[in-house]
Amino acid sequence: MKRWFALLIAAVAAAPAAAQTQPACPALLQHTVNRLQDDKPQALCQYSGKVLLVVNTASQCGYTPQYQGLEALHAKYAAQGLVVMGFPANDFGGQEPGDAKKIAETCFNFYGVQFPMFNKISVVGAGTHPLYASLAKATGKTPQWNFHKYLVDRQGVVVASFASDVAPEDKRIVGQLEKLLRAR
Repeated sequence: MKRWFALLIAAVAAAPAAAQTQPACPALLQHTVNRLQDDKPQALCQYSGKVLLVVNTASQCGYTPQYQGLEALHAKYAAQGLVVMGFPANDFGGQEPGDAKKIAETCFNFYGVQFPMFNKISVVGAGTHPLYASLAKATGKTPQWNFHKYLVDRQGVVVASFASDVAPEDKRIVGQLEKLLRAR
């Protein structure tokens, strides 16, 4: 009985240490951004351990049909750990002038977006959201237009940046994405 009790005490004492071995939220994801559909705050740390494709979007851009390719990636790879993250921005050509309701209509109703979409932010300039400042610092590349894409590995390390004219289904994105999804 004493041995069993000693083992139980040791197990309870070890539990906090085991909990501490869980990976911490990477610095890149230590932000809270409101969701587009309901304006509720979302901690980006919930995506720790996932492969991320972070995209600044706009509803009235020539690249807006890329929502279809982004959604196709989401549908194909979400079960393997991909999270596509959309961040509407009105920084280029005033191509995202609407409010959250109008943006949500375009994303969810017209393009059938199922991946996480967040409220409008700024991705360049003095008011750049800290997430985008970190992405730009890590790659040395700031978005030059809407639908710029950053690929982030499971450890929260930014591994690639793709210009707006690189479609989501482009082999350069898909190849790196699949490689990251295979890595654990």
